[in-house]
Amino acid sequence: MKNNNSLFYVCSLLEYIGRICKIERSKLVSKLGKENITRLYKDAATLHCEPIEKIADEVISIYKIENGTFDNVAGCRYEVPDYWTIGEVYERLIEDICGSNDDTDLIIETLLKVYSSWIDKAISNYNTDFFYQSREYIFESWKAGEVIQEAS
Repeated sequence: MKNNNSLFYVCSLLEYIGRICKIERSKLVSKLGKENITRLYKDAATLHCEPIEKIADEVISIYKIENGTFDNVAGCRYEVPDYWTIGEVYERLIEDICGSNDDTDLIIETLLKVYSSWIDKAISNYNTDFFYQSREYIFESWKAGEVIQEAS
């Protein structure tokens, strides 16, 4: 299931909305819920034809996403990664967890699990280099249940 364009789009959209609404991505995913995320995933091939700003505005309005106080962009002391970059980090991790299985239910369940786990805080902390690490390192950290330390 490598290079799942729909998954990449949904993860990038979640990142974009999270930044605009200043809400933790885990809270955003919880607010949207499985059914709505599944709908976004299934419609991603069409949605990506519109500017992401427009789709984000519609999602915020339709699902009544309220603003929070989580601003990892303002708190970043270094160059802020764009929302496509962070979307790709989540996409790759979800793909690596799912393996070659392209079952929509499994993908969405895995997305919910990833965004609801400890790794959401690690990826959202732009003052570390975790999100820049290789997909293999991020996946191994996921499996370990924590950011793994490299052997000396």
